[in-house]
Amino acid sequence: MSTKLLDTVVLEKDIPSHGLRRGDIGAVVEIYGYDGVEVEFVTGTGKTQALLTFKGCDVRPLADKDILAARPLDAA
Repeated sequence: MSTKLLDTVVLEKDIPSHGLRRGDIGAVVEIYGYDGVEVEFVTGTGKTQALLTFKGCDVRPLADKDILAARPLDAA
């Protein structure tokens, strides 16, 4: 995965403990070695919902064919 700092990425799995679902969008805020990334997920008003570290396979780059949507935050 050739991710750079501040790239927008899409979550590839649900993380119920943080109210996150597959398809949620975050920003890469740190890169750890070859296959580790720290991603920040925020609410629509900019409040940090989660700051989590993933393997590269857990997120993917945002693609041209992706469409953004809003949903209520799951209760964690």
